[in-house]
Amino acid sequence: MKHTHGDINMPQTNKERLKIIMVLAIPAVIENFFQTFVGFVDTYFVSKIGLVEVSAVGVTNAVLAIYFALFMAIGVAANVRIANFLGAKQPEKARHISQQSIVLAAVFGILMGILTLIFAEPLLKLMGIDAEVLEAGSLYFRIVGIPSILMSFMFVLSAILRGAGDTKTPMKISIVINIVNAVLDYVLIFGFLFIPEMGIVGAALATVIARLIGSIALFYYVNRVKILSFRKDYWSIDKTHLMELVTLGSPAAGERLIMRAGQIVYFGFVVALGTNAFAAHQIAGNVEIFSYMIGYGFATAATILVGQQIGAGNVKEAKHYAKLSTYITVGAMTILGATLFFLGDWAGSFFTEDQQVIGDIGIALKISGIFQPFLAVLLVLTGAFQGANNTKFPMYLTGFGMWAVRTVLVYLLGIKLGWGLAGVWIAIGADIAFRAMVLTIQFRRGKWIALEKAPEPESHCDPQTTKENMSCCANNY
Repeated sequence: MKHTHGDINMPQTNKERLKIIMVLAIPAVIENFFQTFVGFVDTYFVSKIGLVEVSAVGVTNAVLAIYFALFMAIGVAANVRIANFLGAKQPEKARHISQQSIVLAAVFGILMGILTLIFAEPLLKLMGIDAEVLEAGSLYFRIVGIPSILMSFMFVLSAILRGAGDTKTPMKISIVINIVNAVLDYVLIFGFLFIPEMGIVGAALATVIARLIGSIALFYYVNRVKILSFRKDYWSIDKTHLMELVTLGSPAAGERLIMRAGQIVYFGFVVALGTNAFAAHQIAGNVEIFSYMIGYGFATAATILVGQQIGAGNVKEAKHYAKLSTYITVGAMTILGATLFFLGDWAGSFFTEDQQVIGDIGIALKISGIFQPFLAVLLVLTGAFQGANNTKFPMYLTGFGMWAVRTVLVYLLGIKLGWGLAGVWIAIGADIAFRAMVLTIQFRRGKWIALEKAPEPESHCDPQTTKENMSCCANNY
């Protein structure tokens, strides 16, 4: 299924909607699984070197998450606008804005690479880590961070394909590059035949090589999609499309940057609990993140389908897709939450033999398991809001949740009351539950769509339009 915009105006039953959601969501879930597997494999192999190296990779990834925020924001904007334009039967605009998003991705990728080259140590020092972790972390950070353009291309090119309704190609590429990453991790970290043992440097090089292969493959496949194939003149800077991407993407970037800035602050509180506690926090996070693969997969489907329906002017149908996607995800993540609750200690034992660390991992994952249904609502409704061109409200909500709920509670429960890692994870869960409930209230009140950002109806309503598109146009007024 390359795109779904051909039949979006047809009346659908919930069974038909469910089928369309699953066709889009399942490849996205599988892709997320394999993307998550990169972090999991890295953490697993690096944990065999030592806990200092685990912390080094952990703090580096916390800073890189800020980079990801920028790249993901460009991807979100590209995804939404491409879905809007295809829903509005404007394929040429979709093609143009997809190429402009690649230009924007290249610019930001180069800028973040230069930033890493110059400021690697100062950025890591913000995390309050000790000298031993800083030395290993700065080495790892420079190797994976200087070629940031590869990260940027991976995020944006995948988002472009998803905006056109193609979630299968990013999935296939993700599977291949993650297998490559896992093999290279083993070979480069521990050495093999004539290849020397490189330790943490090997883990970094494996990640970079995998991203390079992924970027090349994604370029190839985007250009193969008929409605997205590259036009030479579309590479020239277009201020109108760039402003569209920046206007829609800025709140998405703001949301993630606020989140990451808050994480850096409360990571500092976790570091204060000791190296072992921080290592347990990182390992628990790498196990728990598997639950996000389902949420992000269905959030991807919600963004695409809501974006297409909003582009076509079908607000009622957009709401149907948002609700149905949320219900499915809550069910799936509740089951996953139970798994985390009961098997957390067992999962922790794969990474370390330290019983205290294993115990902390188990406690963290039990708490995480309880909050999984709220996480499902939060992720999918955020995707639906973004598909409806409303990126501002999730940003404001994330800012309040991260700073007024999560960071404050991490300090109060984890440090002040002495609950340790358990307090940290309860604070994280409280923030997730709070934001999920607020998004649900806004959704039910109908305050989730920014219609003024949708494509203008005149651009696709003409005297030759079909009956389906006439009803679509009528819905715009």
